[in-house]
Amino acid sequence: MIVHNFDPVLIDFSVFEIRWYSLAYIFGILSGWFYGKSIIKKNILLENKKLYLDNFDDLVGYIIIGVIVGGRLGYVIFYDPKFYFYNFSETVKIWNGGMSFHGGLVGVIIAIYLFSNFKNLNYKIYFDTICCVAPIGLFLGRIANFINSELYGVPTEKFWGVIFPKVDNISRHPSQIYEAFLEGLVLFVILNFLIAKKSYRQGFISSIFLILYGIFRITSEYFREPDQNIGYIFGYLSMGTLLSIIMILFGILLLSKINFNEKNR
Repeated sequence: MIVHNFDPVLIDFSVFEIRWYSLAYIFGILSGWFYGKSIIKKNILLENKKLYLDNFDDLVGYIIIGVIVGGRLGYVIFYDPKFYFYNFSETVKIWNGGMSFHGGLVGVIIAIYLFSNFKNLNYKIYFDTICCVAPIGLFLGRIANFINSELYGVPTEKFWGVIFPKVDNISRHPSQIYEAFLEGLVLFVILNFLIAKKSYRQGFISSIFLILYGIFRITSEYFREPDQNIGYIFGYLSMGTLLSIIMILFGILLLSKINFNEKNR
């Protein structure tokens, strides 16, 4: 078994700190920004491709706002509404922790949709592009979760179990690493393989992202310790699992709509 001894602070300047978690956000956004433009250049077949490329830089700002606002509100609403109802001022203190992927996803969807409509562009192009780059940020974020000793797994006797001294002295599944592998590496390879195919259809990548992320997240949740203030819903479902089931259903609905439109074209 492994004993976790990572420091969440990379550099301490006394006045301020540089944390691995902050770097994960920064590098996730920058790499996604660069790679997203590359996807539009190489894989999106459009006559007005330059228009989508030129507007992508402005879209990134909207996405950052969507991630932060959506992620925070998602955590407040889904994971600890009672606490924030009585401590409303704590809602804006994101530096104290508490971000929800599913909330951030909703925030990004709204941001892309509003931006695309304002610019009179096809939002499906940007949806698919962002879905292909999102696993980069997910991978970095889960690694940062591991370094922070947060979102840890349930107890295990497996030899690869990890003891998180900041939590307890119990050997636990490194569920953050499982998620980094599935939601990051595996999802990235699959989505980027699909978008490179000549038979690519607009919106298809988005539907596959919703379905596969949901499946991978549910798989990882099986090994992950549920949130202490929530526990298991209905005795065996974590909040992450419940939200991921809803996510999968939306993905199936979107995929069915794409296939229906394709057959009736």
